[in-house]
Amino acid sequence: MATYNPKTDFPPLKELATTVFFPWTFMYKSLTYLPGTLYRLISSGDLSTLFSWSRLQSAWFGSFWAWAGPQVRSGAETTVIPLLEGRITAGEVVSSPSLARHPGISGTCLEIGPGSGMWVSIFSDKYQSSSSTGPLELGRRGPITRVYGVEPNSTVHPLLKQQIIQANLSDTYEIIPFGIQDLALSSRVAPNSVDCIVSVLCLCSIPDPERNIKELYKYLKPGGRWYVYEHVKRERSNSWAVALYQGSFYHFLFFFFHLPLPDF
Repeated sequence: MATYNPKTDFPPLKELATTVFFPWTFMYKSLTYLPGTLYRLISSGDLSTLFSWSRLQSAWFGSFWAWAGPQVRSGAETTVIPLLEGRITAGEVVSSPSLARHPGISGTCLEIGPGSGMWVSIFSDKYQSSSSTGPLELGRRGPITRVYGVEPNSTVHPLLKQQIIQANLSDTYEIIPFGIQDLALSSRVAPNSVDCIVSVLCLCSIPDPERNIKELYKYLKPGGRWYVYEHVKRERSNSWAVALYQGSFYHFLFFFFHLPLPDF
């Protein structure tokens, strides 16, 4: 029986329907969290947030992402965990460390945009390779000595702290309450001091991505590694349906959550 190749074959109808309708259900679900956010702010008398669009966006996004984060993780961890173990080669997961070409995360790590903490546990001992004997073994995650989580949205910090405690990382994981653009001014992380940068589904939400990505490289030690799992966009297409699909979804994210627009 022929097997489905996602690179060359037209996707099955069920998978195609899921892919097409997911952004619309995602947008609808996010809208359902707005009334609850408004009620919470009114009940607590937090009028400064209620009447500031940027702060309201952050509070709304934090409420929504507390639900969305675990859903996203459940769909992505079959790729993200191998990536952080160094078991991704040419874009594919390799089944054995002996086939890997890269080491996993280890040492001092800089996590960009941890949000509500959906990926915090990956830095815990639970995910360290039991047979690892050093920090740079191919296809294995080494010991983690320090993690800096760069998260400027203070509304998600309580949830992030809960995840840190649950992962038994209170002495290892430090929340940096600044954006990338303010990280240097904070002096909380020294240049050339980080072994690994980890960014999972977050680079789409940082301002001025090209400049800030260049800025982050300054924190890596010589020979440091950056582990990236990110949204991608379809190459330019003559299909009006693709243009409508991508454009409407990202314009929604831009307007309501102020995430930067990709170049369509």
